[in-house]
Amino acid sequence: MSSTLNSHTTNLHHRNIDIDTNAKTIRLLKTDIATTAAPTTEDDEMEPLPSQPNGAHIIAEQSYIQTSMHYFDRLLGGFDARWRNWIIRGVFSLIMLVGFAKLVSMGPLVVSLVILLIQIKCFQEIINIGYVVYKSHNLPWFRTLSWYFLFTSNYWLYGESLIHHFGFLMNRNNFLQPLVTYHRMIAFLLYTSGFVGFVLSLKKTYYLKQFTLFGYTHITLMILVTSSHQMIQNICEGMIWFLFPVSLIICNDIMAYMFGFFYGRTPLTKLSPKKTWEGFIGGGVSTLIFGFIFAGLLSNYQFFVCPLEYDEEIMGLSISCIPLHLFQKTTYLMPKPFSLLKRTLELYPFQLHSLVLSLFASSIGPFGGFFASGFKRAFRIKDFAATIPGHGGFVDRFDCQIIMALFINVYISTFAHVASPHKILQQVLALTPESQEEFLRLLRNHFKA
Repeated sequence: MSSTLNSHTTNLHHRNIDIDTNAKTIRLLKTDIATTAAPTTEDDEMEPLPSQPNGAHIIAEQSYIQTSMHYFDRLLGGFDARWRNWIIRGVFSLIMLVGFAKLVSMGPLVVSLVILLIQIKCFQEIINIGYVVYKSHNLPWFRTLSWYFLFTSNYWLYGESLIHHFGFLMNRNNFLQPLVTYHRMIAFLLYTSGFVGFVLSLKKTYYLKQFTLFGYTHITLMILVTSSHQMIQNICEGMIWFLFPVSLIICNDIMAYMFGFFYGRTPLTKLSPKKTWEGFIGGGVSTLIFGFIFAGLLSNYQFFVCPLEYDEEIMGLSISCIPLHLFQKTTYLMPKPFSLLKRTLELYPFQLHSLVLSLFASSIGPFGGFFASGFKRAFRIKDFAATIPGHGGFVDRFDCQIIMALFINVYISTFAHVASPHKILQQVLALTPESQEEFLRLLRNHFKA
């Protein structure tokens, strides 16, 4: 009986060896066939995404960053890697803060132009990731069409803003007047041309890849172009609506990093393993305190609180106005039991609004960063680029600003928007003479009633 079992076991063992050998042979044959066959569209057989997806065009940028990092490594050789990264990140954070302060002092038009340039750079960083997939299959026109759609989107949205704020000036110029009248039709025809170009670029057996990346481009446009446009719209309502929320995100990011670095123990999310609950809570409390104080400081200056308006008397942008009620000091009765210490408190109403904005910046704002972290994990990359030592690319620095800019725009229109007589006058002046006469007739009839 025992010998019979042993013989069966031996036979099974030999059969398994034969099966394994055959399986290996089949796998080798499949490999040989795959290397000689035409390329396939299966995701598993795509070439892996590189750790730095920006391609050859950033070799110079990487060289500069590597040179800088080598210099800092030699300078900070006595510190361990964790502290070296902390110091490098802190130094470049300080440089960016000084540059940001200088930028704000140059006025709203310069800030708006820089926002547009940052948007273009962020778009480049994201599109280059998708380009790796496109390049691996040698598909045509992806980057060309992506940049074309970026131009079209900016032409439409920023053109709308320019017409809304300065349409009456553009109508006075015979060259620009047709661009105002037919702006939306021109924008639509531009987009249609890109749409036709995409359809003509479709390549057999790669339809799914191309349509996937077509959607990839449009989602990128929706996020970046919309948020940057809303940010510039916020500037038009007053520099405070740009400077204050951006400062909240910066404060929350810095303080969350500081608290997480020194006290962080409890992981917050798997998307960002370095983020901790200690950093999240410490950053939130710090942002609330900073926001309340900073809101009071900014409300003192007309440069920050006045909306962007064109003054015909000085033939330029006005930097003075009668501040809205939000930015005028108001006396409030203190609630019990605080009234036992002080009966009244004089504050700017905007300081009360700052508590809501600070709460959003510290609780929901970080989810923009978590979203970006998930995106990077999906594409197996560490950073979007290597532009800023210790920080990564521009998208890595402005991911939280995107959702904050959208929230501020909604908040202004819901709780803080007040119609400006100057803007209404500009809109009336942008009308045709016939429409202006109709407006005056309706206005007279309204007051007669």
